[in-house]
Amino acid sequence: MDWNKKRVLVTGGAGQIGSNLVRRLTKLGADVTVADNLWRGQLSNLSVDWVPSIDLETRFLNVDLAEKAACDLACKGQEIIIHLADVVAGINFVFGNQYFLFNKNALIDNHMIAAAQEAGARKYVYVGSACSYPADKQAVLDPPPFKEDEVYPASPESAYGWSKLMGEYLCELAAESGKMETGVLRFHNVYGPNCVLDPAKSQVIPALIRKAITYPTDDFVVWGSGQQRRAFVYVDDAVEALVRICERGMGKGAIQIGPDYSTSIRETAEEVVRASGKDISITFDTTKPEGDMDRAADWSKARDILGWEPKVDVREGIRRTYEWCEKELQYERSTAAE
Repeated sequence: MDWNKKRVLVTGGAGQIGSNLVRRLTKLGADVTVADNLWRGQLSNLSVDWVPSIDLETRFLNVDLAEKAACDLACKGQEIIIHLADVVAGINFVFGNQYFLFNKNALIDNHMIAAAQEAGARKYVYVGSACSYPADKQAVLDPPPFKEDEVYPASPESAYGWSKLMGEYLCELAAESGKMETGVLRFHNVYGPNCVLDPAKSQVIPALIRKAITYPTDDFVVWGSGQQRRAFVYVDDAVEALVRICERGMGKGAIQIGPDYSTSIRETAEEVVRASGKDISITFDTTKPEGDMDRAADWSKARDILGWEPKVDVREGIRRTYEWCEKELQYERSTAAE
């Protein structure tokens, strides 16, 4: 597929995955527009060494995609739409705001896919979540790696998981209408540079890295027992999957992206400590929620259709992420001191 001059909309493009994707697409020659309300994303993510990846005056839309008019504006004239935008944060936020989160994501997904169809977009890529797998499958340690069709019978643990599954279903219906090609990726836990470091909104790896950087001023406290496990995907591997689904994965149903092994949160915390180079005492707070117990991905469908495989292991990924977070927090502190 020739990306040169292709008009591509990336929703949530100022976030962790989106900003790294924008950088990749512009290198491929695509004409990229970003729509993001900056609730979790940052405009600075769209620059490399202070040089913007896109023209921020004409190719960045600060809009709330829960509003249909904003989706219409964003989709106008676009050939390919990669829809990453949703409302999510750390486990405390997800389980403390279930109605808000489900309702907001439903509005965003319904308005976006309708606007994409009305605008005549050729391809529409939706990103789902491993949180959509049934709660009972994720409630035990060391389950077999999940296959895509095991998401049904549906019974996700969280409203977030339900909202992402409904977004996948919308794509199925849109594809059946024959008006637009759709592709669905179901991501496991993505991490890496341009992650959210705000304690109220960050997910597990950036949250632990922030605590390590600020230690010993702040205690290094891990939520839960540390036994819970996740299949972590480095952001560059996620971006590769997004590019490849546009090129060869449309109309193939949901394709999950993640490794076929999981890493415990205890092991993750230990890797963060190793990356820090500090002598850090790890404390586990079992009064805090743990979320799903374990999950990993059978990525054979991604291999067979996309030619994809996970390339960056957790140790290397955490090392790279730690370096980025350290620089980001140093910049925040220097800016606050001015």
